[in-house]
Amino acid sequence: MGSFKLVSLIFILHFLCPVPIFSDSSLNSKGVSEIPTKFLNFAKNLVVYDWMVGIRRKIHENSELGYEEFETSELIIAELDKMGIGYKHPVAVTGVVGFIGTGGPPFVAIRADMDALAMQEMVEWEHKSKRPGKMHASGHDAHVAMLLGAAKILKEHEKELQGTVVLVFQPAEEGGGGAKKILDAGVLENVSAIFGLHVAVGYNFPIGEVFSRPGPFLAGSGFFEAVISGKGGHAAIPQHSIDPILAASNVIVSLQHLVSREFDPLDSQVVTVAKFQGGGAFNVIPDSVTIGGTFRAFSKETFMQLKQRIEQVITGQAAVHRCNATVSFLEKEKPSFPPTINDEDLHKYFRKVAGDMLGIHKVNKMQPLMGSEDFSFYQEVMPGYYFMLGMENKTLEQLKPAHIHYFKINEDALPYGAALHASLALSLAIQRHKAKNITAKIPPSTIQSLPELLRLQC
Repeated sequence: MGSFKLVSLIFILHFLCPVPIFSDSSLNSKGVSEIPTKFLNFAKNLVVYDWMVGIRRKIHENSELGYEEFETSELIIAELDKMGIGYKHPVAVTGVVGFIGTGGPPFVAIRADMDALAMQEMVEWEHKSKRPGKMHASGHDAHVAMLLGAAKILKEHEKELQGTVVLVFQPAEEGGGGAKKILDAGVLENVSAIFGLHVAVGYNFPIGEVFSRPGPFLAGSGFFEAVISGKGGHAAIPQHSIDPILAASNVIVSLQHLVSREFDPLDSQVVTVAKFQGGGAFNVIPDSVTIGGTFRAFSKETFMQLKQRIEQVITGQAAVHRCNATVSFLEKEKPSFPPTINDEDLHKYFRKVAGDMLGIHKVNKMQPLMGSEDFSFYQEVMPGYYFMLGMENKTLEQLKPAHIHYFKINEDALPYGAALHASLALSLAIQRHKAKNITAKIPPSTIQSLPELLRLQC
């Protein structure tokens, strides 16, 4: 191949091929790399910080369960109105979806969940939940405050935004499958990427650090319930009965064999029976027993296989003991969640943006967790990335794990979450807008003639 032809070919390929938006070079321009630090400083401003803390505490005091977040969504709408941000409401019953930017592509989404848990708060403080039996014991109140903080940052820098950031305030993450309802509403059809976070609770993760990984991060989860029916009778004459308690006991033991003997030990799964109800007297064999539990896996294929085998084991073992069994997977009451699988390219991008803000040594790779998240529904239809935000301050008391009555938030983490949300969304929109413009400038005739050019030069 002649040197002139080689140079020509390289020149054409350079301008024809879209620039990789996740390469280090694409983020090294001074303006884009300074965005994360600039946004963090904005979020740490005392006025902005106090505003986010106030929002978080209002939501905490008025904790609402899934699909009941009416006051929470009203608060969100009021704040969006003050900022002059457009939105759609209601979406998925109580959800709010806001829009900042040009109104055109690229569309990048950032998401916060809004719902509380059905638990009684035991922490005695000024802003304790006023709703008996309801509390934010997983940090969703902080998630909403951080997303509103990101909205304030983005609105202040809207002129720099090339594209549209979609703010997703989602209901019912705690078992209600709110993410799926948001998708079903069709408000995210043009979104090309989505980011979500969770405050890291119970892991002693330091404040100012983030934790995640590419690929499988959180497990897919499902629930099951089975009624095992026999024939009741007096405990002193068991031969006249068909004992469902004995059958259920063997079912539970056999279910544990699924993980230990039927599945690859390097492909982690969990089957846990956490519910066993049957009988009410010491000397009476009951007519039936109800058992229930959860199962989890890191791939959809393994998850579906596990689900099938759970039903087969329960019905089969019940039959061995002359009992009947009906199995339900409770999809209406407790929808199953797919595994949370982080996009590989977004992981590289996340490391760059978070590294620019916090220092790359504070961007940590962590092991997968068997917990689950309905953020995974978004990842089934678009590239998505989910990460944990550290909250621990070693000079203060150690924080309790999530989903317990004594759960607390370190509110000093709010600026980090807000700034990360805003930086990830705006920087990605800028990069994708640039990549689109470069591709759009290539003459169609060049695209059409490239295969012939390649053939002649090879």
